[in-house]
Amino acid sequence: MALVSAKDMLNKALAGKYAVGQFNINNLEWTKSILQTAQELQAPVILGVSEGAGKYMTGFKTVADMVKAMIEEMNITVPVALHLDHGTYEGCYKCIKAGFSSIMFDGSHYPIEENVAKTKELVGVCNGLGLSLEAEVGSIGGEEDGVVGMGECADPDECKKIADLGVTMLAAGIGNIHGKYPANWKGLSFETLAAVKEKVGDMPLVLHGGTGIPTDMIKKAISLGVAKINVNTECQLAFQEATRKYIEEGKDLQGKGFDPRKLLAPGAAAIKETVKEKMEIFGCIGKA
Repeated sequence: MALVSAKDMLNKALAGKYAVGQFNINNLEWTKSILQTAQELQAPVILGVSEGAGKYMTGFKTVADMVKAMIEEMNITVPVALHLDHGTYEGCYKCIKAGFSSIMFDGSHYPIEENVAKTKELVGVCNGLGLSLEAEVGSIGGEEDGVVGMGECADPDECKKIADLGVTMLAAGIGNIHGKYPANWKGLSFETLAAVKEKVGDMPLVLHGGTGIPTDMIKKAISLGVAKINVNTECQLAFQEATRKYIEEGKDLQGKGFDPRKLLAPGAAAIKETVKEKMEIFGCIGKA
């Protein structure tokens, strides 16, 4: 199956009261693990790529070509969208040219008028190419590729301005945070989420910072219109811990040095388990 826009899978998720997981990729092993899990569980999936990860993997075209080839070689039949995560204005155009099927323009750090203008332009481009477009209002807490947000809650009226432009999905800050959640985190603002939902109607909403949010909060967010949930840090931590244990156990092939394929295998397996756990919580298993 070729890459698809995220539009249909998110509209189905919204109607079915479940969420599609976006899992960020950083190399071949991560991508393989996520695709295998989605296929095994018959779940639609979104592969997220930050601009930093794209640079690490030598460029967006390399990423797009790798993902497309893996889908073909692995006989993946579930819907897969390749999505730019927290894209800059310039980064969006690079990913469109590279062959991504979905992009996120993060204009949350601009004044609302500039966010509206740039988003409107990108809506026109994406609609013409059949790509899905995510926009953001109210920055997400924590750090994402050097951009730091305090996790403020979005203004519902500003959310409506962006939603009315015809974006596919909207990320609205509701107190969520990238990375680990601190002990004094106040939790998600469901009051804000409900107010945003009232303003934007049947627009699929996106919850960033899916790592560490309690299951009951995730399910309540889904009931209030969240149809896409992003997970990155949890996969990173699982990969790191599994790899660390492998090294500490001294499995160096009788002193011949680590085989990189074997070194990365425990981390890849840990990612599969993490993705499976999240998909079960999101309710998207069997929805492909």
